Amino acid sequence: MKSLIASSIIILLFLNCNSRDSKMTHTEVVEVTTDTVALDTIKKQTPYISKDFVFGKFDYRTDSTFTKVGDIYATKEIYLKNEVYNAFLKMVDSAKKDGIQLKIVSGTRNFEEQKGIWERKWRKYKNLEPKQRTLKILEYSAMPSSSRHHWGTDMDLNSLNNSYFNSGKGLKEYQWLTANANSFGFYQVYTDKSSGRTGYNEEKWHWSYLPLASKYLEFYNANLSVKDISGFEGSEYAESLLIIEEYVNGISEEARKYK
Repeated sequence: MKSLIASSIIILLFLNCNSRDSKMTHTEVVEVTTDTVALDTIKKQTPYISKDFVFGKFDYRTDSTFTKVGDIYATKEIYLKNEVYNAFLKMVDSAKKDGIQLKIVSGTRNFEEQKGIWERKWRKYKNLEPKQRTLKILEYSAMPSSSRHHWGTDMDLNSLNNSYFNSGKGLKEYQWLTANANSFGFYQVYTDKSSGRTGYNEEKWHWSYLPLASKYLEFYNANLSVKDISGFEGSEYAESLLIIEEYVNGISEEARKYK
């Protein structure tokens, strides 16, 4: 039976940490301004973590918890989680004061977009045998369903080439980020591998908003298995190559310990 709710009645939605972007169980106050509220409407007002979400199997362009990045801050159409974008704007303002410009070259990518990248590289390395082909792609690209870019928390900044950040303007940008980005919630998760980090090669351009991403990773580890990774060329190697253990969790020690 549908519930009739009078205008401006306050609904209290009790949510746990697995149902929205929060570290603690809390009560959210939502003001209802219509006479009748359908359950699906309420769900749309309350962001939550699900398997489809962490696997990138959703449309971030129509998700109210995502925002389109302003054109002056991006090289193409890019979306981020609302909280992430707000934090990024604060970081941009701070960087400008120090003469540093930050521009996003890649942000949220859903399953299909990641699949497109993966299978394009699968064709590119067709001369390698399948397992070696998979390992070659995994140097810098994640399997669909295992990418942090699905979550709207991770972004690539200024360049997709490590050498860019080794000298001149790029070095100044990287030095600023390593000194200041953490204070805005952003961390370089794919650091160099000298400390024993596994998985992808170092990516000086990849910065992750850990206040949200750490919770999504926790959910991923608790609710998904390698059997769930499928639907693209080479997915049969996900288990033998320890995609979850070595790649999804192949992040910096600082990121692993983040709470």
